[in-house]
Amino acid sequence: MGLELQYKDGQTPLDEDEKAGLKIKSITTQSELDEFEQLNIEKAVEWTIHTNFKLERILAEKFIKDLHKKMYGDVWKWAGEFRKSNKNIGIKWIQIDIELKNLLDDTRYWIANNTFSPEEISIRFKHRIVAIHCFPNGNGRHSRMMADIIMESIFGKEIFSWHKSNMVKASDVRKKYITALREADNGNIDTLLKFAKN
Repeated sequence: MGLELQYKDGQTPLDEDEKAGLKIKSITTQSELDEFEQLNIEKAVEWTIHTNFKLERILAEKFIKDLHKKMYGDVWKWAGEFRKSNKNIGIKWIQIDIELKNLLDDTRYWIANNTFSPEEISIRFKHRIVAIHCFPNGNGRHSRMMADIIMESIFGKEIFSWHKSNMVKASDVRKKYITALREADNGNIDTLLKFAKN
C-alpha cells in the first residue's frame, strides 16, 4: 500500500518520484506523515535555538537548503534539494537558482539600507521564498522558520507567533494564512504581517 495524501488549499501535490523519496515506508496516511514531519521539524527548531547564525550564513543558498534538510531529512530523501519539476504553485523549477539569488541580494540590500522595518523585511523574505517554492514540499513551514531566524538572528527580535499554528491541518487559521499570502501576491504585505504577529 502506497502513501495516500489529501491536499488542502494552497498545498503542493507530490509526484510519484517525490513520493518514492519517503524514507519511512510504514507511513501510509496523511496524519502519520504530519506526525513524523512535525517530530523532524522540532529537531530543526532545537538546532536553530542552539546555533548562533550570522547574516552572511543565513542569506545563502546553502543555508536555505541546509535548513530544509534539517526540517525534513529524517522523512524525505530529497530534503534540502531544489525541486526538479513544475508545480501548481511557484515559479518554473529551472528559475529557482536565479530567483533565490535575487531574493537574497534584495534582502541584503533591504537590511543594509533599512528599507523596511525588521518585521517587514522578514515577512517580505518569507513571502518571496514561498512564492519561489524551492522544494517539492514543506515550503510554507520552511519559509516561516526562515522569517523567524531572520527576526531572531539578524535583528535580535522576538520570533513571530503565526497564530500559534503550524497550519498543516485545514482550519480557519490556515484559510486566513492562505488569504494573507494571496493578498501579498497582489502587493499588499500588511495582512500577512499582521497574521504573523498574532
